[in-house]
Amino acid sequence: MSKIIIWNLVSLDGFFEGPAKWDLDFHNVAWGEELEALSKEFGKSAAALVFGRVTYEGMKAHWTSAAASSEASEITSFMNALPKIVASRTLKSSDWNNTRVTDDIASALRAAKEKAEPGKNIYVFGSAELCDSLIRAGIVDEVMLGLVPVQLGKGTPFFKPGGEERIYKLLEARPLNNGTLILRYEPARQTAGA
Repeated sequence: MSKIIIWNLVSLDGFFEGPAKWDLDFHNVAWGEELEALSKEFGKSAAALVFGRVTYEGMKAHWTSAAASSEASEITSFMNALPKIVASRTLKSSDWNNTRVTDDIASALRAAKEKAEPGKNIYVFGSAELCDSLIRAGIVDEVMLGLVPVQLGKGTPFFKPGGEERIYKLLEARPLNNGTLILRYEPARQTAGA
């Protein structure tokens, strides 16, 4: 069965980016052979990739320019080739290969999950606000975080303040050689009384 899986790297203090938009330098601490292998696994098991508008714009700029460079890789190939779904109320279309835009992301993801081949997953990358809304809507099957051994001190929190209290069921905790910890959780529904 297909799953909707959120994937993000976060700092020890819970930030998915530093104080400025696209301040992702801490990702370099996590990157290495093991994370590269995991990224390639995503490419092989993905039915679709999902982004919010801001993440989409940064991903499109990066991966389309990487395709034009001599550094094109397996990861670059799948990022450009795989079906992509962008959640946006302002963007109406995209010229990035195999991308569609929707203002009703929950319905689009439910439909994509139904159509996905068994074992092919839908990965939501980045997009903390989108992730928050999908978790609240109860359509996320798994939250997968790369906990990077860095304390940023400030930045954009992955989990938004003011949300409901939730308990997550740990599915896997796998340390990488560089100290990054890959954590896979199944989101529980809202706790009683929240």
